[in-house]
Amino acid sequence: MRWWKVAGLAGLAGVAATGVVIARAERKRRAYSPDEIRERLHTRVTESAAQPAIEPDPAD
Repeated sequence: MRWWKVAGLAGLAGVAATGVVIARAERKRRAYSPDEIRERLHTRVTESAAQPAIEPDPAD
């Protein structure tokens, strides 16, 4: 096999693997109901509000 054939096959395998990863992530994301998403967002906002804000360095 010539090197360009090997490179082409490796590229094709990479594209296929990326598609599989994206499809899995999309399937997992769509598995949540709107109420579950809303609850998770509220929890994240509450947690972030509880953490102290990072104040800028006055020397900057």
